[in-house]
Amino acid sequence: MWGEEDVSGARGVGGTGEAGGVGGTIGVLVVDDDFRVARVHRAYVERVAPFRVVGVAGSGEQALSAVDALRPDLVLLDLYLPDVFGLDVIPRLRTAGHDCDVMVVSAAREADAVRGAVRHGVVDYLLKPFDFEDLRGRLERYAAQRGMLRDTVVRGQADVDRVLAGAAMSVPSGLRRLPKGMSAETAGLVERTLREAEGSLSASECARLTGVSRVSARRYLEYFHAVGAAEVSLRYGATRRPERRYRSVGAGRGVVSGGGRA
Repeated sequence: MWGEEDVSGARGVGGTGEAGGVGGTIGVLVVDDDFRVARVHRAYVERVAPFRVVGVAGSGEQALSAVDALRPDLVLLDLYLPDVFGLDVIPRLRTAGHDCDVMVVSAAREADAVRGAVRHGVVDYLLKPFDFEDLRGRLERYAAQRGMLRDTVVRGQADVDRVLAGAAMSVPSGLRRLPKGMSAETAGLVERTLREAEGSLSASECARLTGVSRVSARRYLEYFHAVGAAEVSLRYGATRRPERRYRSVGAGRGVVSGGGRA
């Protein structure tokens, strides 16, 4: 399912082992047996900087061969593959000497699958179906964690704890490593507005309260959802279209500190 075009693309990325690849790029291999779904996931990934899809595989064996040839930094791995169960691919990657990270994207809701994914050290587990915002938040969190692991100097237990907890939840490390294009001032404003709200907020309501655009408000709210600082619920209106509503998690404990005028 992957071919010469993807192989040549991988040479431009630089592969695993580099700090994010050439020019800070994070190379991604998409693994899904449904080519239509894989195409959608590929399009999602390529909308998020600094990620770049270096190849697509449709089975476990293709995934193993693709990792050998393309050396991705991150594998988006479906579990229901036609030849093997997706989690069985991970130990084979490690045996072959590959240290690429793995993010599960699957419809598998069984507790055993989730526990198995945790045991195999996956960086995230995203249930299908999902939309672009769901994946973007997790990719941005992964990029922040990757940057923190690369840059961290361990001086004591607190530094170790921050690494294990994840860069995005760190203070002030999480503030310093907001995803590209996001400002600390606007993040602080949106985070405070969310914490001070009575109940939940939609992106439109948050935009009205903060003065930022609805698109920007949703991006920051999705970021807080991805790092575990906000929970999302769906409310169906008169049109029967779901509206995503956000509620602060852990009132009184901000994910970002400081802040200012957006």
